[in-house]
Amino acid sequence: MNPNLLSRSWRWGLLALVLGAVIWLLAPVLAPFVVAAVLAYILHAPVSALQARGVPRLLAVLAVEALALLALSGLLLLLVPVLLHELPLLREQVPRLAVRFNETLVPLLARLGVEFSLDVAAIKAMMLKVFGGNADELILAALSSLRIGGSVALAVVGYLVLVPVALYYLLVDAHRLSAWAASLVPPRLGPSVFGFARECDDLLSHYLRGQVLVMLALAAYYTLALMVLGFDLAVPVGLFTGLAIFVPYLGFGVGLAMALLAGVLQFGPVSGAAMVAAVYGAGQLLESFVLTPRWVGERIGLSPLAVIFALLAFGQLLGFVGVLIALPASAVLLVLLRRAQSLYFDSKLYRG
Repeated sequence: MNPNLLSRSWRWGLLALVLGAVIWLLAPVLAPFVVAAVLAYILHAPVSALQARGVPRLLAVLAVEALALLALSGLLLLLVPVLLHELPLLREQVPRLAVRFNETLVPLLARLGVEFSLDVAAIKAMMLKVFGGNADELILAALSSLRIGGSVALAVVGYLVLVPVALYYLLVDAHRLSAWAASLVPPRLGPSVFGFARECDDLLSHYLRGQVLVMLALAAYYTLALMVLGFDLAVPVGLFTGLAIFVPYLGFGVGLAMALLAGVLQFGPVSGAAMVAAVYGAGQLLESFVLTPRWVGERIGLSPLAVIFALLAFGQLLGFVGVLIALPASAVLLVLLRRAQSLYFDSKLYRG
């Protein structure tokens, strides 16, 4: 092997190792900036489209960022009516469900030799203690806990302030930052590096465009399906479930839990669980066999098992930042592996 090539490889490997260590050590600090960078990548296309129509870039950035932040705030606010509606019902219904459990399942467990029963009085006392206050008292308790956990409060404030500011500057200076990053690439590596970047960008942009269409279609489906079944919280639960799937599996899981809680409290354990299972099971089939193959396709090349592993692995290494960059980083690694495979097939090691 060429000694110069080996030396260059060691230097690039050491540089990558140092950058990885810095990112790992600064992950909590980098989190708001990573969120802003992900949003900037997604919002760069609409900003450029407005600029191409003659809108000044500054106004285009402000308009697109305002709409994006408004949409994200609306998604989070969908949780408010769910909480306000479900918490009083939860306080009332959980003790009743415990009584029903003791009346129906405890005798069956006793026949199997399992002695088990729920302490209804203790459960009722716990519900009154946790959910006994009104909304004002719960808000005051939350604020008090934030004062006690100063780091949590600072993290929340950091996200609320730093993400919009960083997003603004990243969108305004996108072309300058891209040119600066391109200038750092050694000229001899330019064609291969820029080709790799274009391939990654094409893969991610295709995935994001298709994913937005899937999100909108699923939001409409879950909302209409739950409305037809008579769910009181069909609109917030359905919209949240559909739009939150941009976080793979986690978003769907939260939406499913919300729908299951609403169904059990409104219709009872058996009927509510059966209706939610039917709606969400059909939704998964619709997403897996119709929407995703048609609008996202297999182009990203990540199987569901690979997506789960990526989320767990990056989340373990980098926490919340890792969850945010799991899919983009996996797509980049996928392109890298494809290129490495091509080089291997063309190498003397493979050809013998």
